[in-house]
Amino acid sequence: MLPLPESATSSALDEETARAELYGLLAPLFYAAPSPQALAALRAAATEAPAAGALLEEPWRALVGVARELTDAQMADEFDTLFGGVGKPEVYVYASHYLSGFLNEKPLVQLRDDLARLGLSRDDRMRESEDHVAYLFEVMRYLIAGDDVTVSNLTQQHTFFSTHLQPWVPALCDALSAHPRARFYAAVAELTRAFMSVEAQGFDLLE
Repeated sequence: MLPLPESATSSALDEETARAELYGLLAPLFYAAPSPQALAALRAAATEAPAAGALLEEPWRALVGVARELTDAQMADEFDTLFGGVGKPEVYVYASHYLSGFLNEKPLVQLRDDLARLGLSRDDRMRESEDHVAYLFEVMRYLIAGDDVTVSNLTQQHTFFSTHLQPWVPALCDALSAHPRARFYAAVAELTRAFMSVEAQGFDLLE
């Protein structure tokens, strides 16, 4: 089930928790069609920003609004249309495609090396390669919220984000926003785009 970030309804949570929860919200949306329980939670969500930063408020409100307009079946069909099917998908969700033009190329090799340095590896139950955007979002959530401060810290977050997310996720968002069949996922893309912008600005302040 897709967890509703508590930061969507509470301003008491700190910024780091809000960031981790938003990565945790986006990751399963890109990995599979949201479950009925997840969509019910999303439809019931308050529409103030799910994380600190005014840039997120409007795309969050739009996402909740679209979820309320569409049926569960319409959103499941949209996921299958965009990301599923046999052969070439309508929209790719892999870093290698955007960074090299092909799947399972050098960007995936570099990612695996970097994950190994972080002590992370792919779960054998995961059917997708590690450069799937959902996997990368889960890594970011771990780097923010994990207990091992030698791994889960701002320096590691900055490096991972600037290497493995910032160079290509905006292009994924562009592809979704432009797709004529995308309604729910166009809204997901706009929230993702805004969040990536907020993240990039925050990391820029560290330099």
